[in-house]
Amino acid sequence: MPVGGGAPITVQSMTKTLTSDAGATLNEIRRLALAGCDIIRCAVPDEKSARALRTICAESPIPVIADIHFSHKLALIAIKSGVHGIRLNPGNLKKPEYVRTVAREAGAAGIPIRVGVNAGSISEEWRKKVKRGDCTLPEAMVESAIGQIKILENAGFDKIKVALKSSDIMTTVEAYRLMAGRCDYPFHVGITEAGTIRTGVIKSSVGIGILLQEGLVDTLRVSLTADPIEEVFTGIKILQTLGLREAGPELVSCPTCGRLQIDMRPLAEMVEKALAAESLPIKVAVMGCVVNGPGEAAEADVGIAGGRGMGILFRKGKIVRRIPEAGLFTALMKEIEKLKKERRKI
Repeated sequence: MPVGGGAPITVQSMTKTLTSDAGATLNEIRRLALAGCDIIRCAVPDEKSARALRTICAESPIPVIADIHFSHKLALIAIKSGVHGIRLNPGNLKKPEYVRTVAREAGAAGIPIRVGVNAGSISEEWRKKVKRGDCTLPEAMVESAIGQIKILENAGFDKIKVALKSSDIMTTVEAYRLMAGRCDYPFHVGITEAGTIRTGVIKSSVGIGILLQEGLVDTLRVSLTADPIEEVFTGIKILQTLGLREAGPELVSCPTCGRLQIDMRPLAEMVEKALAAESLPIKVAVMGCVVNGPGEAAEADVGIAGGRGMGILFRKGKIVRRIPEAGLFTALMKEIEKLKKERRKI
């Protein structure tokens, strides 16, 4: 799975299971892979987890990254277990010789190392400088990462990815902006500890969106206190919304107003659910107003708009036919199937 160098932006997540339970972890990885996850990261807090990676990596349908804190020995076991990449935190691995040892083994295995800096875990030296006002937090994050990168480079290792995450959007953005002028390694991007699904999706979308607009994202993870499927869904939708990834249908629906004459919310939810397993990259509209709906969703490949007891089916803003309200959903699904057949003939 290529990262950086002009490759498509990848979406990552992290398993929530105990890595030591290889069966449960693999089940979650398979579920995430089906949802579109490109790369998965597993916490490695102990030796049992590190050794379980042998089974996990052998059977995983997507690359597995070992998340290492404090113990370089766990990184070495993970590498021997066949892991596809390592994440290290420079604030948690104290001795440079430990980093060099990991770099030597990772280099021999041909796998990358991500230098992952979090605002909450920079080295004590840089934390003191921030408190004294000698530098800003983004500057401290960048310098912590540069210090780790230099150790890896001096060990002859250059398969490096960089992450500079904070729960604060602008701290994160500024750190990546600063790092962009200091290195040319791929960036792993995200807003860490973003929160629950409601607030976390908003924070992640804003922060990642800014960095995507500035061309500073090679791979991303949306960090949510939620089912990791939601992380993958949100990451894919962020890329899809910006035209950076084709990921099945895009649903557009009006926010509703006083002109609404149908029970639109359950209709839109039905359509969204029906499209969840669809892979065709089409734009589908569910609109609540026959008068303005087709015009407002003229860019949609296919759509429906409701009225008082009746509705319309339309394509690219042009009305195909009028339909009783109760038949709108069925008519839309049939039209999508028709569109799929047409696309396959092209």
